[in-house]
Amino acid sequence: MNELTIRLETKSQLPLYEQIYIYIKNDIQSGKIKYGDKLPSTRALAKYLDVSRSTIELAYEQLLAEGYVEAQAYRGFFVTKIDDLYQWKQLREADPIKEEKKKIEYAYDFTPNGIDLNSFPYRIWRKLAKDVLADDKAELFKAGDSQGEYELRNTICQYLYQSRGVNCEPEQIIVGAGNDYLLMLLQTILEGNYKIAFENPTYRQAYRLFQQLSYETATVEMDTKGMRVDKLREIQADIAYVMPSHQYPLGIVMPIQRRMELLRWAAEKEGRYIIEDDYDSEFRYKGKPIPALQGYDRSEKVIYIGTFSKSIAPAIRVSYLVLPKPLLKVYQEKGRFLNSTVSRVDQQIIQRFIGEGYYERHLNKMRGVYKNRHDIMIGSLKPLLKKCKMSGENAGVHLLLTFPADISENELIERAEKVNIKVYGLSAYDVCKEKKLNPTILLGYANMPEEEIREGVRKLIEAWNEMI
Repeated sequence: MNELTIRLETKSQLPLYEQIYIYIKNDIQSGKIKYGDKLPSTRALAKYLDVSRSTIELAYEQLLAEGYVEAQAYRGFFVTKIDDLYQWKQLREADPIKEEKKKIEYAYDFTPNGIDLNSFPYRIWRKLAKDVLADDKAELFKAGDSQGEYELRNTICQYLYQSRGVNCEPEQIIVGAGNDYLLMLLQTILEGNYKIAFENPTYRQAYRLFQQLSYETATVEMDTKGMRVDKLREIQADIAYVMPSHQYPLGIVMPIQRRMELLRWAAEKEGRYIIEDDYDSEFRYKGKPIPALQGYDRSEKVIYIGTFSKSIAPAIRVSYLVLPKPLLKVYQEKGRFLNSTVSRVDQQIIQRFIGEGYYERHLNKMRGVYKNRHDIMIGSLKPLLKKCKMSGENAGVHLLLTFPADISENELIERAEKVNIKVYGLSAYDVCKEKKLNPTILLGYANMPEEEIREGVRKLIEAWNEMI
């Protein structure tokens, strides 16, 4: 064999030697170049393809390394015999790749899960990242503490005490890549078969996750103060999953009396716990922030979970779990072997972001931004409030509009879609479907500029006026 006709793409990102290597390898695999065939000499093939001899040598060396050819002294390169060499034949026509259903882009999207990414502190984040990586610290790229870096846990500990009234030590904190991971980790810590009770409607992701982890799940009726403890006793639950500072999606803030009642329930029996999801407690627009439930716990019954996804950015997949001391001992025996899921570099950036005061300044800025949008939203909705009831507006980044029972929630959503507006129905968060909820729409405002909120609400009122 004196020559190989290979079409080389000089503008390709693939190096020339790799193109040659792939071409010859494919011909060997398909049987076009057979066992015992001699490949052209490096000099001859280089001249034929008008490339450097070193390019051919690199390609041949790769084929030699993978065992497709062998070099014989003074004779050249020959194709080797490989028993049962997999033949790369297409057995059937490949199914065309199914295109994912394209997400519809709306002119106005009132998502309750949005945050304002335009206000992300890019300059500060770049500076901190540069500072962290400025010195060639090999230590940063080694596996760190499985609970998370001590400096970050200590910083989180101080922040939680000052801002949320959480009483804990750095040793009780576990840092992980998002709430989902930490809740799955919790499964390795909790011993026994637990029945977990959720508020309804609730945060579906947590409910679905515990179901997938094979826990028995149940829902508990709510009133204007949150989860009803008498109903919790009736279903004989072991763990209550609550969001007392701002229940999602209803926006209820659990008063102190109900919190104490919930803590008494947990303390009544060994093995009972409360999971406190404090997902967006930073944003409150009326009165002072209410301390976390964990701060009132004297019986080591509250498992506290928080995240930076809402306050900084969703892509900052950093959450933290605060374990009661009895469960901490179980974690050290059963779960400590699991490595941390957050890189040490990211942990150092966040530690400095909080510790050097940037986080507090960012929160203050975002409270101002969201408060302004919150006020614009409420002001724009005034013409509609004669026909519906507003709730959940004192905290978080969304509010709810509840309509008379004779109005269809689906029709409200469909009419909004017809004018290119996306709104969200409360029924999507109803996990038991046993009791019909009043037609309710969630309207978020975090990721919408002020003028878009005004215009979007105006068009929404026009679309709904005919039916309400």
